[in-house]
Amino acid sequence: MSQHLMNTYARQPVTFVKGEGVWLYDAQGNRYLDGLAGVAVNGLGHAHPRLVAAISEQAGKLIHVSNIYQIAEQAALADKVCEISGMDRVFFCNSGCEANEAAIKLARLHGHNNGIENPEIIVMDKAFHGRTLATLSATGNRKTQAGFEPLVSGFVRVPFDDLDAVRQVAEHNPNVVAILVEPVQGEGGINVPRDGKAYLEGLRALCDEYGWLLMLDEVQSGIGRTGTWFAFQHTNIQPDVMTLAKGLGSGVPIGACVARGAAAEVFTYGKHGSTFGGNPLATAAGLATLNIIEQDGLCAHAEEIGNWICDAFRAEFAGVKGVSTIRNAGLMIGIELDRPCGELVKQALEQRLLINVTADKVVRLLPPLIINQDEAQQLVSQLSSLIKAFLGQ
Repeated sequence: MSQHLMNTYARQPVTFVKGEGVWLYDAQGNRYLDGLAGVAVNGLGHAHPRLVAAISEQAGKLIHVSNIYQIAEQAALADKVCEISGMDRVFFCNSGCEANEAAIKLARLHGHNNGIENPEIIVMDKAFHGRTLATLSATGNRKTQAGFEPLVSGFVRVPFDDLDAVRQVAEHNPNVVAILVEPVQGEGGINVPRDGKAYLEGLRALCDEYGWLLMLDEVQSGIGRTGTWFAFQHTNIQPDVMTLAKGLGSGVPIGACVARGAAAEVFTYGKHGSTFGGNPLATAAGLATLNIIEQDGLCAHAEEIGNWICDAFRAEFAGVKGVSTIRNAGLMIGIELDRPCGELVKQALEQRLLINVTADKVVRLLPPLIINQDEAQQLVSQLSSLIKAFLGQ
């Protein structure tokens, strides 16, 4: 590894040189089952032929022009995103934290436009919204925030999945203008609300009652991962603002802040921007990604195979001490143990299986949406054996 790279990552001792489907290959030719998909990015797996063709074709024509000009690919992707989401307008950027930064700015501007001098946003414990100063401040993890004080003000934190706590804030804080929440907390440990439908619908009702914006961070849960295009579509609500990234470009950097109704009209000329956001290459990759997911029925597949994987894990761990819970929303899967288990990442790598541990005790799985039954079975078998050995079972 180059000595000139900053020490921002505790990298695993492997270098991948190519991929195919759910498999990655290192420099020595060893094959690894990818149970992480670049942390929910590579939904189509690796080297998907239709995606490669779309990116190659676009790269041969035009990679980048400024947003000073009309960009046909950007307009086409915006149309598609709004078609599948029921939203009205899209701002394209380069990442999830940029999408959330745009949402935070939008909410603040909305507040100022309505006469609120110091607008505040309700955010959740254990949330993760990014690593810029504003999104870091919105994130609910002191370990991640430590050393970067003073944090950005304007956020009011409440427990996740607690409508009463939100209502208490509403009754005592007239400066609130929005709620920012992940429908499923990814980095926080695949935290799924006890009744996700009731929780999101309750937040929507509170926003309607108090005139707030409901802003959903679907950076990890969006683009088919939970079994619908977006996690909110398991309910009967529409958000005012939604943020996307990760799976939208299948590895080509792209983010999006999507809005509807009055929220879609908050930004006007000069209020926000991005040099690279929505360039022809990134938006061509995004459009190809959405078309492939739609054509191949991968949303429904994600829900079906994700539920199968969880049921298989529950059968494997029946009566096994040390496994606290197994939870999922489609192919967002968390296996929570009763002890820190970070060393499982290295043990799995040695068995040529890629996983992640988050929140210290949660084995997180985010496999490509294209994973098939045989590959899912191998994932369950390998990981179950590793966890049982780790727990001394």
